[in-house]
Amino acid sequence: MFKLFLTLFFLVLPDLTSTTPIARDHDWWIARNAQLQSNVDRLGSQAKVIFVGDSITQGWEGNGAAIWQQTFAPCNAINLGIGGDRTEHVLWRMQNGNLRGLAPEVAVVMIGTNNFGQEESDSAAVVLDGVVAVVEQLKKSLPNVHVLLLDIFPRGKSFNAMRGSILQVNQALQATFATDSRVSFFPIGHLFIEEDGSINPDIMPDYLHLSKQGYQIWAEAIAPQVLCETVAD
Repeated sequence: MFKLFLTLFFLVLPDLTSTTPIARDHDWWIARNAQLQSNVDRLGSQAKVIFVGDSITQGWEGNGAAIWQQTFAPCNAINLGIGGDRTEHVLWRMQNGNLRGLAPEVAVVMIGTNNFGQEESDSAAVVLDGVVAVVEQLKKSLPNVHVLLLDIFPRGKSFNAMRGSILQVNQALQATFATDSRVSFFPIGHLFIEEDGSINPDIMPDYLHLSKQGYQIWAEAIAPQVLCETVAD
């Protein structure tokens, strides 16, 4: 009877992976997080915009560097992206220093693709919970911030099952925050695909990460939503 109870308990136990903060134990991740923390500590309340995410966000320092410098650097924007991060890793970082001393006007969030795309793939419902948890943590830690929540970008050369799961999460995110005055769900993923549903490698060379052209599309799409007074002047 006891064994049966344990079996039933674990069958109904919710999967908390995406919402349980956890650090990664890779040396490069620890070093990257330390670098981000240094930027946070240096800029503090001077940062008007923060970008929260994974390798696609980190890529503003690579293929998107020149565009970032022109568009977001005048806002003292901080890039809080780390390659490979899932929602649970972002949650850990936000609870362990990455938001310390910050008071940005806008937080641009794009997270969740790695919860689908790695060996331990979460269900759409679990990914949804993780993204919502990230947004709620930002609202809690930064009471004056407005969250610009982007959709999880499409991935893969053409139509595939993962895109369907991503779309389900995006639809649920739009419904979840439809009446939240502190969150704007702002989907731009459609800008990266062609009319036949394919992704142009000139925009996403590996059908996941953005080229310079891809970052230009991203910047032009959100700039009116995040430009701070420093840039406007």
